[in-house]
Amino acid sequence: MTRPPVDVLVVGAGTTGLALALQAHDHGASVRIIDRRPDLSRPSRAMLMHPRTLEVLRPLGVTDALLARGDTAASVRLHLRSRVVAVRVEQLDLPGTAFPHLLVIRQADVEAVLAQALVERGVPVERGAELVGFRLENRRAVIRRESGLEAAGYRYLVGCDGAASLVRGRVGAWRGGDYAQEAVLADLDLRAAAAEALEPDSAHVVAARRGLLFLFANGERAPWRMLATRPAGAAPLPFGQPGPSVPRAELQALVDEAGLPAAITDVAWSARVRLQHRLATHFRRGPFFLAGDAAHLHSPAGGQGMNTGIQDALNLGWKLAFASGQARPSPVLLNSYERERRPADQLVLRATHAIFWAEASLHPAAQLARSVLVPLGAPLLPWLTRRRRLMTAGARTLSQFRLHYRRSPLSVDGVPAVRAGVRAAARAGVRGRRPGAARGPCPGSRVADTVVTCAGERVRLHALIARPGVHILLQAGAADPAVAPLDGGPTDARIHVRRLTDRPGLGVLIVRPDGYVGFRAATVDRRQIQKWLSLVGLGVGRV
Repeated sequence: MTRPPVDVLVVGAGTTGLALALQAHDHGASVRIIDRRPDLSRPSRAMLMHPRTLEVLRPLGVTDALLARGDTAASVRLHLRSRVVAVRVEQLDLPGTAFPHLLVIRQADVEAVLAQALVERGVPVERGAELVGFRLENRRAVIRRESGLEAAGYRYLVGCDGAASLVRGRVGAWRGGDYAQEAVLADLDLRAAAAEALEPDSAHVVAARRGLLFLFANGERAPWRMLATRPAGAAPLPFGQPGPSVPRAELQALVDEAGLPAAITDVAWSARVRLQHRLATHFRRGPFFLAGDAAHLHSPAGGQGMNTGIQDALNLGWKLAFASGQARPSPVLLNSYERERRPADQLVLRATHAIFWAEASLHPAAQLARSVLVPLGAPLLPWLTRRRRLMTAGARTLSQFRLHYRRSPLSVDGVPAVRAGVRAAARAGVRGRRPGAARGPCPGSRVADTVVTCAGERVRLHALIARPGVHILLQAGAADPAVAPLDGGPTDARIHVRRLTDRPGLGVLIVRPDGYVGFRAATVDRRQIQKWLSLVGLGVGRV
């Protein structure tokens, strides 16, 4: 072993691994991140980031750089036989968020932003470093480089190493199946037969009888990126990696079948990708964890792959960091990752499976819907897209705003302390007041980005809590929680206390680092707050 052991060893430097390393580092863990690829040159497969993903990344200070590299004014043209329907989704009706829009951004750009943020923190990605073995007994991993083998010490090891994960073999079985369809990716030059046929400021979507075809004007090696589905070939492809290139004639056939009046003039890159729907039976075993494509894999429907992986990462990263600060971390904290994320990822997998069936299945009913029923309903689409409530409901579901962890052991409703509540009410000048039921979002729910008053200033709540750590939010008349560490030293820098003076009441909310409510109470009971902080690994003394 040539280097000291680290708290967290991250295997795989895709968007999931990078986000996890960043989250763990910013919450106090020592981190290493390795990737067997010698460089960043890998064509993007993900192209869409959802509002909720931007929200949870905001405390890490990377959202401005992501927004600068992406496009928030998304425009889509649906080609339905002879009819073209334009849909603009640049501003969704999503109150309670600073990001009421989708962000069209290439996966490679997301990786570049996150990797640069790690470099700025002194944690560069170690490329050309492949995990070839790891042991539980002595917490040692074997890393292979061109120069030879290295034994690397760790406390926790996280597999973010994709569908062919080596780590998953020690954590859980792989359940699910293969799709009868495959995806075709390509970067192309196109010549449209008519000037208005393929406007470069829009994404073009065709619902064809044999599947969907997407064209985006943001290819990495050529102006256009194609994503299409078709029946899988007879030759099996390896999971997790792009397969062989696709002949230009086959790509042109996909364009022609979709009915687009365009000719492919050049193919810079292409690949077949094997599609599957799978979920690991476990996300944790001892010090080993899975996240992203190593834990779950589904179709590209809904653009959920990159977003779900980042949500895994930001749920797990702070927990590993807080656990690393304890000699004997609470098993509840570490077990909560699987209890929270596996059901959430299972719901996403089911939803994407249903959407993909409608988009690409070769079942006669699905083919009939795509080739006949959808074109017949095309005149109604502009009217439907103007129904703000309908679009908002779809956007909230797609972006996982409705996701909650209410059954998590970390989601705690405090028991009102009557005497403490009466004393707090007297101090606040409210005679005879007794604590009622706790108000505010339920424990386990996402905290909305509302406008609040703190320290005499009106500010959006997410801006107030846009820094790593746990945030204790007090109502106007709430008692001071007086949070202090066991040794009587300074307060843990990862605990932030804010009083919202425009929120009347005596209650308290504690917001987790990933933006969900962990604790709620109608009054401030210092022992209950201490107990919750200790549960998540922030050891505090008598408060």
